[in-house]
Amino acid sequence: MIRLETRFASTFIHSQEFETFLKGAESARKTLHSFQGKGNEFLGWLNLPNEIQNSEIERIIQTAERIRASSEVVVVIGIGGSYLGSRAVLEASLPFFRSPKKGNPEVIFAGHHLESRYLSELLDYLRDRDFSINVISKSGTTTEPAIAFRLFWDLLVKKYGKDAAARVVATTDSSKGALKTFADAEGFDTFAIPDSVGGRYSVLTPVGLFPLAVAGIPIRKFILGFKNILGSLHSETDPFKNPATHYAALRNYFLSSGRSVEILANFNPSLRYLSEWWKQLFGESEGKENKGIFPASMDFTTDLHSLGQYVQEGKRILFETVLSPAAIHSDLTLAATKENLDSLNFLTGNTIEHVNEQARLGTLLAHADGGVPCLELIFPDISPESLGEVMYFFEYSCAISGYSLGVNPFDQPGVEAYKKNMFALLNKEGFEKEGELLRKRILGN
Repeated sequence: MIRLETRFASTFIHSQEFETFLKGAESARKTLHSFQGKGNEFLGWLNLPNEIQNSEIERIIQTAERIRASSEVVVVIGIGGSYLGSRAVLEASLPFFRSPKKGNPEVIFAGHHLESRYLSELLDYLRDRDFSINVISKSGTTTEPAIAFRLFWDLLVKKYGKDAAARVVATTDSSKGALKTFADAEGFDTFAIPDSVGGRYSVLTPVGLFPLAVAGIPIRKFILGFKNILGSLHSETDPFKNPATHYAALRNYFLSSGRSVEILANFNPSLRYLSEWWKQLFGESEGKENKGIFPASMDFTTDLHSLGQYVQEGKRILFETVLSPAAIHSDLTLAATKENLDSLNFLTGNTIEHVNEQARLGTLLAHADGGVPCLELIFPDISPESLGEVMYFFEYSCAISGYSLGVNPFDQPGVEAYKKNMFALLNKEGFEKEGELLRKRILGN
């Protein structure tokens, strides 16, 4: 089970002042469960771990097995919450180095940016491989995934002709939208994105579960992780004992003292995309009305040799949360050498995991001594089950933290600003006047 450890932050916390933030966080938690807070129409994720239907799970697994059997590569097309959750779990769970093949396909992501070289090279890569597509979009018109799907669907049709449709699974709206219309016309298998679940909270819907199943991840164990932690988080009313409420209170307490940047750090590169998922979750949920904590991430020990200098001695606007799995399940051990030219014989007999753990503890001590409060989120390992617990912990904490700030944690109005400008500059119908004005601004006229 997850444990929030504050031993490297305790000197920065004044109990009397912090009590107010604990009470505020518990009040926010009650608001969440009342279904009366801002954005309450998007609370479908809250009880989803206990409400997900076995028939839905079975259909996801069966469809994934069909796609796996015929594919060397599966291209998952989506952006933001439509890809970050599944990618986080895949990066953590799958071997770093493997040889994909039919029955055990490689999962590659596309549609999460507009870089033409990446798309061109991926198209070339797929031409001589059997591949399938999982396209994820509520509307089907979000620019990045829509462009990617057009490109890869075209290649699919050229390779497989009338059989191409059997190689596409669309995860989209249940009844409307461009992708749903296209999927019905072509006869794609489809999965529905629930109306009550926003993108960044959607990893336990087919948005996240289908790509995981395609990659061979045991999704029932992943779902079990969510279920394991839900009961205790929902029932514990003491905000100090409830790790999610406690974490939300600590975040806002540190923010009140001028610590406006939270670093989510890890000492395990396989957790990098968990940090990317976390950044979207908190950034989109809290960054509005000129409020919120800026979510940043670092990969240690790598970034200790670059950004670590700023963390240690830069402006004291930071606090740190470290992802700390208790076990990595590797027994790689250092052996002695006769010459000891690298002066490492003092580590003889130690596992690399043990060395990494001492680096973690040494870093936490150094950063705390340097004036950075450091929290540890300790969980058993990086199995799908544990990752499910961690992800629900963060989702639940994020909702509480957002309500504590007084914002709607479930909308993202600012995301539309760049899209409107992009459409105007690309001369999309209906944006002609805006485009003309923007071009004048760019030219300085």
